[in-house]
Amino acid sequence: MSPTRRIVYAAVATALAGGAFFACRTAPATTLVGNDAAIKVYVPPGSYDEFYSFMSGGFSGQVSVYGLPSGRLLKVIPVFSQNPENGYGYSEETKAMLQTTFGPVPWDDSHHPEMSMTDGVPDGRWLFINANNTPRVARIDLTRFETDEILQIPNAAGGHASPFTTPDSKYIVSATRFSVPIPNRDVPIDSYKQNFRGTLSFITADQPGKMDIAFQILMPGYNYDLGHAGKGPSDGWFFFTSYNSEEANTKLEENASKNDKDYVAAVNYRKAEECVAAGKAKTFPSEYDHNYVDPSSGIAKVETMHSVKLLNPMDCDGVVYYLPTPKSPHGVDIDPTGEYIVAGGKLATVIPVHSFTKLKKAIADKAFEKVVDGIPVLKYEAVIAGEVQKPGLGPLHTEFDGKGYAYTSMFISSEVVKWKLGTWEVVDRIPTYYSIGHLMIPGGDSKKPWGKYLVAMNKITKDRYLPTGPEMFQSAQLIDISGDKMKLLLDFPTIGEPHYAQAIPASLIRDKQLKFRNLAQNGNPDVTRSESDGGITRKGKRVDVRMIAIRSHFAPDNIEGVQLGDTVYFHVTNIEQDWDILHGFAILGANTSELILQPGETRTLQWIPTRVGIYPFYCTDFCSALHQEMQGYLRVSPAGSTVALTANVSKKAQQQLSEPAKAR
Repeated sequence: MSPTRRIVYAAVATALAGGAFFACRTAPATTLVGNDAAIKVYVPPGSYDEFYSFMSGGFSGQVSVYGLPSGRLLKVIPVFSQNPENGYGYSEETKAMLQTTFGPVPWDDSHHPEMSMTDGVPDGRWLFINANNTPRVARIDLTRFETDEILQIPNAAGGHASPFTTPDSKYIVSATRFSVPIPNRDVPIDSYKQNFRGTLSFITADQPGKMDIAFQILMPGYNYDLGHAGKGPSDGWFFFTSYNSEEANTKLEENASKNDKDYVAAVNYRKAEECVAAGKAKTFPSEYDHNYVDPSSGIAKVETMHSVKLLNPMDCDGVVYYLPTPKSPHGVDIDPTGEYIVAGGKLATVIPVHSFTKLKKAIADKAFEKVVDGIPVLKYEAVIAGEVQKPGLGPLHTEFDGKGYAYTSMFISSEVVKWKLGTWEVVDRIPTYYSIGHLMIPGGDSKKPWGKYLVAMNKITKDRYLPTGPEMFQSAQLIDISGDKMKLLLDFPTIGEPHYAQAIPASLIRDKQLKFRNLAQNGNPDVTRSESDGGITRKGKRVDVRMIAIRSHFAPDNIEGVQLGDTVYFHVTNIEQDWDILHGFAILGANTSELILQPGETRTLQWIPTRVGIYPFYCTDFCSALHQEMQGYLRVSPAGSTVALTANVSKKAQQQLSEPAKAR
């Protein structure tokens, strides 16, 4: 037993002994179980969690990072929403990350994080995440836990079924939630069946800074939902659930739930690649933005793209097949072997499991029920491997432990059900609190699950925590799945509304972290590397202030000559070269947010004074014993004033100033 664990057990034993006299007559039977759970989730001070867990923020638009098993919040990664905590989306360097062809979009709804993979196993290089409202996908670099790239998805509305990866991370995918006219145009909504179509987008993802639409597949006007790539024997295929096969356009809770079965779309994307290469895809006018951070300057840039390759299944025989699936399915999941295709029908009474082997045979035998817009519908009996009977109410999402078992979330009956692959028998179930949506097992959607824990992501938390008015956080629950029976270990509240999560052993990421940015390699054109390089310049009504931040002062820290009507740009560089020594910057009257500056980083705040006077600025991130002294003043004079434009620096820096530096 490790020394740390001996200490923990000793502490628990002491606590139990101390309380035994008073508690022996009344302690519930679950006390020892609870103490066992506490030991399993306890991470001693100064120790690390075993896993990083990345949870989507839902309506926060961000990604939150938790340690497992402790449930401690480690970081919020800004992605699709402005973040006043560090200035993401507010600073001049990051504003472009939120640019779209609709203009700047400062918020979105993020649902599904997805790890990059190597040979079907999460590798810890990147995390991808989707934006649901204005369809986009993003890449997060896990050496820095920062968003580096965002790609807008054209010819789509509702980027919900996104951004699931292929086993080699060559592609991530994004599918239409809301079918729309393609191209989008003014048509009557009740012409839905005639004019509305869906798309499945395959996006190149294996080269940072170069994400783009490889091709889109034109689909019938259904609502497309979650997808997963095949693996092993099914490698080269992608599977998407779809609902609203009725193609209803109003009161979907009634009109899109009439059919006994909807579909899983099975896409042979290697076949699609062949058809695109053979010229069978049409070049389709489509305007969309690609935003990326220049690795040298750290400044986000935007390039607008103008067309995509659009492939119609009618022009590429064998590219898509439909698998009938009961009923209104939300997700489709592929077991670690790649043989079983599990769908979760929200209104189904069973969990259907399709067989890839049977799928191939059904295609060879042309066991088709019908053809829809050039897409053969395979016979249910020809592809079904088995059905999990009486699993519960509202099967939603399934993941796997790599030991031959599957775990499915039951939204309506608020539980997780464990069942055996191959026999389809339910072997265990555990309640969740309450209304579980997705669940997650580290690596549970890959070829190599780390089947130790399961995280349930629950929608309702009333009576689980201290009340916080009408609105409460969502909750996650950590469940031990290492034994035959599932055991609840921990509840912890979560930020936003996590829909899905990914987790990976911390050892794959922890030691690859960038600890500070090399100041010598800072390629921002407004970098200031020393106090003697700081200063102020004017060009018309634009004033640029270049300053450094270091413990515990700004240089310059007194600025004069700014006039009413000017626009001021503060270019602040943190010249520290040590891990976790951050500085902040804020000024009175700013209508954006603060800046947080990592060591070696330059960030720019735009500020427009609205009245004459003296404006303090200060460091917002506690950095030293003299943090309170880290401040300065800017003087704003009336328009046309003769006050000289000056920015002081320390006496030492003044002595170092050269004439060219003064002139600049």
